[in-house]
Amino acid sequence: MSATQEVEVVLVEDNPNDAELTLRALRPTVARERVVHAEDGVKAIDVFFGAAGLADRPGARVPRMVLLDLKLPKVDGLEVLRRIKSDPRTRNFPVVVLTSSREERDIAESYRLGANSYLVKPVAFDEYLATVADTCRYWVALNQTPVQAAA
Repeated sequence: MSATQEVEVVLVEDNPNDAELTLRALRPTVARERVVHAEDGVKAIDVFFGAAGLADRPGARVPRMVLLDLKLPKVDGLEVLRRIKSDPRTRNFPVVVLTSSREERDIAESYRLGANSYLVKPVAFDEYLATVADTCRYWVALNQTPVQAAA
């Protein structure tokens, strides 16, 4: 990711099959080079807060959508969400939790931490693609995001 590249979607997903399906569903709406994929929670935190992280790009457009799995290695998705929503530089990033968990405590905690949406991954291939494509159309094509303010 270069400092000038506009990031539209951040995909935080450890399962390679789900990541590939998600990228496939995003393809009609988002150019691949505008998607950043983090395979675990540590890499996700680095995408947002590392040396060339998204948090330190004042004047850049906020990513249109962060697709966040909860069940991640190293650092779980709830901690990633907590970090995103507790930092003034990233608080406005729209975070859509896309996970296999239907557990009420995960849903409640995600919303308590500031998730903008919570979706359970469909098991069926076509439903999965449709869910991600519909979500992408809303957050990327229709929803308006602000420009990041200077920290």
